[in-house]
Amino acid sequence: MATAQQIKALLKSHIDRDEARFHSIVLQVAANEARQGHGKFAQELRELVDQAKARGALSIVGKQPIPIAHPRGELSGLLSVDYPKIRLSDMILQPKLLKRIVRILNEQRHLSKLQNHGLEPRRKLLLTGPPGCGKTMTASVLAGELGIPLFVVRLDGLITKYMGETAAKLRLIFDAIAQTRGVYLFDEFDSIGTQRGLLNDVGEIHRVLNSFLMFIEQDQSTSLIIAATNHPQKLDFALYRRFDDVIEYNLPDQDLILSLLKARLIEFEISKVDLTRIAETANGLSFAEINQACDEAIKEMIIQDKSMLTTEGILNSISEKVAFRK
Repeated sequence: MATAQQIKALLKSHIDRDEARFHSIVLQVAANEARQGHGKFAQELRELVDQAKARGALSIVGKQPIPIAHPRGELSGLLSVDYPKIRLSDMILQPKLLKRIVRILNEQRHLSKLQNHGLEPRRKLLLTGPPGCGKTMTASVLAGELGIPLFVVRLDGLITKYMGETAAKLRLIFDAIAQTRGVYLFDEFDSIGTQRGLLNDVGEIHRVLNSFLMFIEQDQSTSLIIAATNHPQKLDFALYRRFDDVIEYNLPDQDLILSLLKARLIEFEISKVDLTRIAETANGLSFAEINQACDEAIKEMIIQDKSMLTTEGILNSISEKVAFRK
């Protein structure tokens, strides 16, 4: 059941007509119910929220009175928001990586218990690795599992050519982080976290990095801050100690590729498909590239009115991805 604090928060958000906050709390209640074994009730709550979202009752930041610092709604141009349904069981991960994400979720789910002992859960995360290997998906999973919104920082709205303006916008984002609990994703983080002192260092980006270092150091919120980059070697060394955890993602090995193929093609007849041969051919591709190749093979099967997938059909799509990567 909802806690007393959650009931109070529900009433307050209803009185304030803050529908986004209201539904965020409902999702938190659903997550609590799921952990207590009330899976059916939790699912019903999530479905009600989904129905409200479909009717347009749950819209993006700037259209709902989510508590933000700037009264003119400038934050709506800096953040996009989503309420992911994806769960950890939807991801194919290396065992060590899965264990680390489970640990983050467990710490978040026992936030109050840890704080009662003077401890804080991991919530400032740096995700590194090749594109298409699950960094962005991890942010969605954390939001989905915890029943909180996912806010993605729009770098095109954040970074400007005017001195001091980007840092001011960054302050708005961290004010929102403090006021509205969620998962905040800084994707392509190397665009603002580049090492200081490089020959091509731009003064404004230098100031933005200094501002980010200060803001993340001072942040005492309950939100999760996630920075993701494909180029960790470009990041300033001072960034690493500001994060609670640095998680490295890698291209899938043969076992993971096989698991991914089986999971993606589970709805189709694949008893005659040579998955081992396909996995060997797909070596060196990312999770995203393999998923895309499977989708293309499925579309080709449908267009040609075939009743089942074939090894050659999937291999053709995989081979195209391999050739493009080379």
